[in-house]
Amino acid sequence: MKNTEKLKNLLTLEIIPDLQDAIDEMFSMIEKAKMASIADKEELGELQEMYRECKDIVKEIEEDDMSEDEAKELLDELIDAKSI
Repeated sequence: MKNTEKLKNLLTLEIIPDLQDAIDEMFSMIEKAKMASIADKEELGELQEMYRECKDIVKEIEEDDMSEDEAKELLDELIDAKSI
């Protein structure tokens, strides 16, 4: 399997759904509290930015705009980050 395929699978099957769940949880928590602290807003913003970046990477892969070397580098970084 090519690195781009591995990266796309990791993003679409694990990371993006996990980010979406975390974003949904933050919205739910904020809704229940009827307000959001500055820290909550910052965390939500960071989650949304990561989500957008992941979606952009998937789009780049689908449009064949990503090299296998770049995909391998990103894949390694994401795997390292998940294992922390």
